[in-house]
Amino acid sequence: MKLTHWAMLASVAVSAAACNSNKKDATSEPPARTVFFDKTAMDTTVKPGDDFFSYASGSWMKKTKIPPSETGWGSFYTLYDDNQKNLHQILEAIAKQGNEQGSTEQKVGDLYTSGMDTVAMEKLGYDPIKPLLAKVKAVKDHKELIALAADGYKDGDGFLLGFYVSPDDKESSKNVAHFDQAGLNLPNRDYYFDKDKEAIRKAYVKYIAKLFEYTGETPANAAKKAEGILALETAIAKSHRTPVQLRDPNANYNKLAVADLQKSVPDIDLKDVFTRMQLSTDTVLVGQPDYYKALNGLLKSQPIDVWKDKLAFNVLNGAAGDLSKKFRDARFDFFGRTLYGQKEQKERWKNMASQVDGGLGELLGQLYVEKYFTPEAKERMLKLVNNLQAVYKDRIEKLDWMSPETKKKALEKLNSFVKKIGYPDKWKNYDDVEISKDAYYKNLQSIAKHDYKEMIAKVNKPVDKTEWGMTPPTVNAYYNPSFNEIVFPAGILQFPFFDKNADDAINYGAIGAVIGHEMTHGFDDQGRQYDAQGNLKDWWTAADAAKFKTKAQVMIDQYNSFTVLDGLHVNGSLTQGENLADIGGVAIAYQAFKNTEQGKGDKKIDGFTPDQRFFLSYAQVWRIKSSDETMRVRISSDPHSPEMFRVNGVLANTPAFYKAFNVKPGDKMYRAEKDQVKVW
Repeated sequence: MKLTHWAMLASVAVSAAACNSNKKDATSEPPARTVFFDKTAMDTTVKPGDDFFSYASGSWMKKTKIPPSETGWGSFYTLYDDNQKNLHQILEAIAKQGNEQGSTEQKVGDLYTSGMDTVAMEKLGYDPIKPLLAKVKAVKDHKELIALAADGYKDGDGFLLGFYVSPDDKESSKNVAHFDQAGLNLPNRDYYFDKDKEAIRKAYVKYIAKLFEYTGETPANAAKKAEGILALETAIAKSHRTPVQLRDPNANYNKLAVADLQKSVPDIDLKDVFTRMQLSTDTVLVGQPDYYKALNGLLKSQPIDVWKDKLAFNVLNGAAGDLSKKFRDARFDFFGRTLYGQKEQKERWKNMASQVDGGLGELLGQLYVEKYFTPEAKERMLKLVNNLQAVYKDRIEKLDWMSPETKKKALEKLNSFVKKIGYPDKWKNYDDVEISKDAYYKNLQSIAKHDYKEMIAKVNKPVDKTEWGMTPPTVNAYYNPSFNEIVFPAGILQFPFFDKNADDAINYGAIGAVIGHEMTHGFDDQGRQYDAQGNLKDWWTAADAAKFKTKAQVMIDQYNSFTVLDGLHVNGSLTQGENLADIGGVAIAYQAFKNTEQGKGDKKIDGFTPDQRFFLSYAQVWRIKSSDETMRVRISSDPHSPEMFRVNGVLANTPAFYKAFNVKPGDKMYRAEKDQVKVW
């Protein structure tokens, strides 16, 4: 699967890990929570109909400071932080015990131990990558350069080719080789051209030069190499599609015979490239053909020494976080401090918890779930999912703008959703991964080789739809159109998103809206183009598709008017899928909540009616504060709207919210019924 085809709940979340086990540690359960809504976070001086985000969380926003080691703070961050602490306990305990060689515990524990040994990392300096840098230095022409770039894929060090394996969008039961645009190290093409990003480009050049200086280059030579690399990446960026253009699955689906692709890149020997990559196929999917045509030309037109400098920098940049302190610090100073506004590096154990989860996620996950994920939580979650699915069915059946013909196909797709909750039914095999407690970088190389071997074996083979795209304790959720699945890792099935002891208003307003969000992704601007089997196929009547686009445009125009910081506008086209999912998700969750006993009643809790409590629960899930730097990156490339608009923008289009908080004309969030978004 490729990440750009997933419709995720959030971009601020990072992962942590889970498992199917009946073994439970009775002491691991935290004390039962009795308070599920934070009244102290509210700013009741704000009128709910003017700014509900601030009404629900304004006091919290004013008093909360982002920890110096974070780029933001709030619900996703705190839950992720809690998960990391849980992983830390597991990893520390395992690392100290004697483990059988080759066992899950040995691999997980020794990877953690090796990465915590910063003294050994310091002694090695950049020795681990010197062999690869020597290969780059020995390159004589562009043919040898592209051969080296291809060679690296099987070792986790490939360059320039944007290669991965995932389902054929139009034949979702079969895995195929994909090639997407690549070659850039800044977030997207706009960072190479926009005037307001000039300071970032200058900092990027300084970062590049610093890495070269650390390998022995003189400051003058390092600066020259850095300027050349920026110029080359800028030339590459001209061929890249924008984040908005990448949202069109049909425009980014180009199935080509390898022989035809070869004609468009005559100076790249694809037969040799594929042999080096261990890739055997006569057909490939090329996401952005213009990139490969441009690459073919640039390989010849740009000096080979500049290309070699770029590859050397890619090696240094890719490894910097796993080398000695000065390399780690340099990488942090640019990507952490400058780009995202992070003031301090995370503690080493946090980095290693993430590293083990990312590298051996389904081994660590098995250990995690034994302690931190209950079968009861999974059962309650499945019930919630089924309840919302039934409501969505009812809503589709009652749509006044969709024809019976399209409704039939929509219901077929909805009823075909695969539901994955908590953890996989079967776990990945890491038998070929060799881990030692005193060889950190070699451990990472072994994992990279395993990952590539696992991926390349899938080419032109049937898709295994039991696979997961996230480690189970990830604090996130996603919809994958090729699998037509909604996935809720165990990591997000905890407070503030979900608590088995919470009242329905809290759970439906939080995790219920998450469930509805992921379901709606199956019918957003991208997801709606895939059928019940996960194939990119037009199943809409032309009239219904036109009505959908007209209704979605109302929302795009709304969100285009929202601004952050010094007048930066939200990109309504880039964020339309997530905004549709937010608005639809709340509508579905609210209707499902009204089917519960609490939803049918009017008993107040904490001084709020059931309906008010539902919307307050939803709003507090999105109480997140981001650094200005992070917000600027998000506006440029994140398909999710800033959290204020994930609350106010959504509820301004939710009639039940108006009734619950007596929103009237003249209130800032008020929209006349004719101006409200009405899709799902």
